[in-house]
This record gives sequence, C-alpha cells and structure tokens, in this order.
Amino acid sequence: MVIPFYILINLACILKHINVISIWVYLPLKIHKNMSSTYLSITRSGFRGTKSIIILLLLSFASKVALAQDIEPRRWTNLPLGIKAAGVGYVYTFGEVLFDPLLEVEDATVTAHTAIASFVYPFRIGKKFARVDVFIPFSNALWEGLLQGETVSANPKGLVDPRVRMSYHILGPPALKPKELRGYFSEHPVYTTLGVSLAISLPLGQYSEDKLINLGLNQFFFRPQIGVSHNWGLWSVELDVSAYIYTKNDNFFNDGTKDQKPLFATQGHLIKRFNSGIWASLSASYGGGGASRINRLSKEDERSTLLNSASLGFPVGKRQSGKLVYIYSQTLTDVGSNTNSLVLAWSIIF
Repeated sequence: MVIPFYILINLACILKHINVISIWVYLPLKIHKNMSSTYLSITRSGFRGTKSIIILLLLSFASKVALAQDIEPRRWTNLPLGIKAAGVGYVYTFGEVLFDPLLEVEDATVTAHTAIASFVYPFRIGKKFARVDVFIPFSNALWEGLLQGETVSANPKGLVDPRVRMSYHILGPPALKPKELRGYFSEHPVYTTLGVSLAISLPLGQYSEDKLINLGLNQFFFRPQIGVSHNWGLWSVELDVSAYIYTKNDNFFNDGTKDQKPLFATQGHLIKRFNSGIWASLSASYGGGGASRINRLSKEDERSTLLNSASLGFPVGKRQSGKLVYIYSQTLTDVGSNTNSLVLAWSIIF
C-alpha cells in the first residue's frame, strides 16, 4: 500500500504594528527518528510501509509556501512621511491536525511559538503614498500524535524565509508629513483608498535537501495583492484579493522536485477607531487552491481554509503601540487543521 507522500496544512496567523506585521506558520514534520527504519522504504513518489507518513508543514513569512493565508486589518492605512517603524511580535498557535483516515493517525496536535521582527519605511512616489515592509520570522513548533497507536513527534525550530513587500496607493490620501496628514483626515472624514502591492518571499531560511524537516522552502513565492478601504468618520471597511505564485523547488527531498499551483485568497475587515487611539476590528478570510506536485505526481491536496479574527490595537505612550489578536483557522475539507492563534505585538516609530 502506498500512502501519499505529503499532506500540506496551512496554519496562518497575523500580527501587526502601527499598520501590519503578518506571520504565516507552516510546520515541517516527520516520523520520530527513534522509529525503526525497517518500516520505511523511500521511493521518489512516496513512502511504503506500515509506518509510512510524512507531514510537511512549511513555515514562512511572508509568510509563504504552498499555502499562505493571512488576516491583515488596516492593511491600506496611510503612514506619515518622515517616520520609520520597527516592531516585534509573538504568536502562540495550538490546535488539531486532521489526516486522511487511511493514515491511521489519531489525536494529532500542533503547538507553535513564532517570533517576528519587522521594519516599515513609508515614502512617496510622485504625490502618492508607498511603503516597504521587511519581515524576519523565527519559529519553534511541536507536533505530537498517535500513528497506529504509537506516539510520534517532531520539534522543528529556527529561521524562516524572510519576506519583503512593496505597496503603492493608486487612490486615496496623498503622501504627507504627520501634521499635514492629520489635517487631511480632519478635512476629509470620508475617503476611499485603492492600493496594490507585491510581496516576495526570499529562500534564505534553514533548508537541507537531505532533510524533510526544513523551515525554509528553497523556493521563491510572489504575492500580488489589490485592496480597497473605505473610511467614514471613525469607521472603515476593507476588502482585498491576492494570489500566491510559487517557483519550482528542484532540490526537494530525495533528489526530487516540488511545484504547485497558485493559491487565491480574499479577506474583509470591519474596523472601529476611538478618539483615544484605540482601535478594534472583526475580520474574515478565505483561501483556496495551491495543489502541489511531487516529482510531477499530483498530490490532490488542494486547500480550502477559512480564518476568523478579532483584533485590538492601543497606544503605548506617544511613539509606541501594542496589539492583541485572536485568530481561528478552520479547514473546510476532511484533511487540514483547526487551530487557534494568540498574538501579542509591540512597535515603535522613530
């Protein structure tokens, strides 16, 4: 009996500072090394034997991998010119992992601790607002479960592929300095922003082709995104769509190759701001697609994932801010993951 080589599960979470920091968590897994090797027989298309299961959950920033899906309220908010922002965040993710019943995996759970550092630089192109975001994530994850009644686990940790994102506002408030921007918002309580962006995931994370547990992908991914935000008074609503386009990994495990189809995602947010500087949001996101091939063989692992989130942002003094987020990720298929994520983020402008 041949058991499918790989099941891809997306665990997504987001964190923010001033505007946004986002994290995509993918956890690489394999059978515990103490298990007898007599159970496994590696082939280029899969693994044979009663203990044959490999779970490849790839971790990335930008997210970032086969499936990358996030929730980013206030994604298209203007930042004033003349400032820079740096932030750090922590994400705690836990939940259940669901497998094809044929794999005889029970009580599978995942726990992940992810830290991320970010930097944001706003600038102008002509009179329009633009910004560059840089994200550098690290992760420490633990997967545990019962495979045919025996306990198996994995504990990957280290650097994940960094991500760089460039954004540009086609319509909306012009690029202005702090005092001028405050004046614009005062004079224009109702306005609409239309923006586009391109994010690139850089294959710089930990990766070794002779290992199944890797935090890096050894492949680029490109994420074009377009979004609209409508603001009236202290309220705003946002909607955007994006695609995740992946390059081929020619140095996959066991001298193999991996490629996959694009993942498409959409998300929406309802945001309420308060005069004290506090803001809150309710968000939802759906992502589908991203089916992969290993050594040109389709894995029939197309994903369908729904995310729901509640966020609370608050000022910490004049130049610092914090954020608390709860995210629930739910698979809409029989295979995937149902996870909870708690996020704590801090940022400073200078």
